[in-house]
Amino acid sequence: MYSSKESVNQLTALLVAYGVGHAVVCPGSRNAPIVHNLSECDGITCHAVTDERSAGFYALGMAQALHQPVAVCVTSGTALLNLAPAVAEAWYQHLPLIVISADRPTAWIGQLDGQTLPQQGALGCFVRTAVTLPEDNLWHCNRLLNEALLAATDDDNPRPVHINVPISEPLFTFGVARLPAVRQMVRVSPPRDYGCLNMAFVDGLLAAQRPMIVFGQTSAHNFEGVGVSFLFSHVIVLHEATSAFPSVSHFDEVLSDEEGGAGNGERLLPPDFIIYVGDVIVSKRLRRFLRRDDQAQTWRISASGDVEDTFQNLRGIIVGDPEMVLQSLSHKLSRRPFHATHYRRQWLAALTRAAQWAADYQPPYSQMAAVRLFEQKYSKISQSEATQASGAKFNVHYANSTAIRLANIYARHHVWCNRGVNGIEGSLSTAAGFSLVTGGRVFCVIGDLSFFYDQNALWNHELRSNLRILLLNNRRGGIFNLLPGLEQSPARDSYVAAAHGAHAEGVCLQNNVAYFRADSMDQLGPALDNLFSMESTRPVLLEVVTDAADDARAYTAYYRH
Repeated sequence: MYSSKESVNQLTALLVAYGVGHAVVCPGSRNAPIVHNLSECDGITCHAVTDERSAGFYALGMAQALHQPVAVCVTSGTALLNLAPAVAEAWYQHLPLIVISADRPTAWIGQLDGQTLPQQGALGCFVRTAVTLPEDNLWHCNRLLNEALLAATDDDNPRPVHINVPISEPLFTFGVARLPAVRQMVRVSPPRDYGCLNMAFVDGLLAAQRPMIVFGQTSAHNFEGVGVSFLFSHVIVLHEATSAFPSVSHFDEVLSDEEGGAGNGERLLPPDFIIYVGDVIVSKRLRRFLRRDDQAQTWRISASGDVEDTFQNLRGIIVGDPEMVLQSLSHKLSRRPFHATHYRRQWLAALTRAAQWAADYQPPYSQMAAVRLFEQKYSKISQSEATQASGAKFNVHYANSTAIRLANIYARHHVWCNRGVNGIEGSLSTAAGFSLVTGGRVFCVIGDLSFFYDQNALWNHELRSNLRILLLNNRRGGIFNLLPGLEQSPARDSYVAAAHGAHAEGVCLQNNVAYFRADSMDQLGPALDNLFSMESTRPVLLEVVTDAADDARAYTAYYRH
């Protein structure tokens, strides 16, 4: 039996019609009619998460893994506000979260009634569409729901949406035998002829002396297919571990040398023509480098068509599927004379030197050494057991700050990371949510502040043994030891870097997580073997305890070369 609230039944029926198969639900009374309906639907699997902030990131991880819209449902009041970090992250990752918030009747807003605040628009610019459903007009309710769900399920540019549902008392009447027949709207996009590319785009690339293709964060499919081989053999391509490539290009090390005046051979000039694909780039050095020439042309390829002038020299936007656009461009160029290969050879020589240094450098015991050894062991296993596509046997999530920067040195596969807003919150919850809906193992490499901030991710009875966590604990925000000038402040360690003495063993004991610890290089190898291969009926965590000063010295020594 379903709720007697007609707006709730319309919502439920349309979620099913649009193929929403998973919903993360949080406790509460005002949203109980919605949660009841979701749990009654055979086509929707509910996942209970108590902490709303964590719940949002659980849904984010599921959306990453499934490439499908995922709903997250909260009760009224401040519960909705706790979803803001996850929704902002989903916005910049182009992930279709469907935020459903129960609400009190509008008449009681601002009247000192409990759990009542203005919820319409509470998520601001981080949702494409925000609607508040009327309780007494089914046509209007249906129209608004279709508008929101069409926006969430737009294959060309998926984004979060917010559906706010005022529900008057009585709340707990469930006398409707079946969901209503509902009107589902459709949106059809005409086929695009990617052969008809803008001539200024094609001619500008052919005329460029220093062309470059830059990939930001992208999904885990492989862009290095046959269809782009000519293009990639003539234009230098830079990418990070968050991009859709089975390796990283060590451009950050090259640019570090260039900024320090230590580049070997001919000095690298910034490109005069940039093709930018994907979303956020981790490297500040690359962003600075690409902004140096204000006469350069940047052409953005994106499905959304949004104006994103990252390098401050945007010339044009190609709206379409990036893979298809690049394939068409490669085909066009193969039939035209293309001579700008010196710049590519120059970059390849520098990148080859940097890659060799990354392979040769053996850091002392540190977070850097831990990630290096983790990735070496991962590579050996992945050669026979894993692929880099989403849904494969293994997936690796990195948290923000130091962790993702180490991934950009050592990872030889696509990694997941919440780079949309770059917040430290929710990285563990995202990986945990991912692990619930994939059969393979999901690794999360995370620093101590990110871990302890998000430890409620482990407070969930659904977690399985496929979640494996590598916790890098130097008992503070280690990135702050690398910021020049900050060492002069007596507040750095205690207040800026949030120095602490916490360890994860108690958290693991409380949440039934298998716990291992390494305090030296001798302990690190066997402990990582356990993380990869140990058979367990519960999640496994390895805490690598290091000294922040040693971590900073290892990282700085690497870049000084």
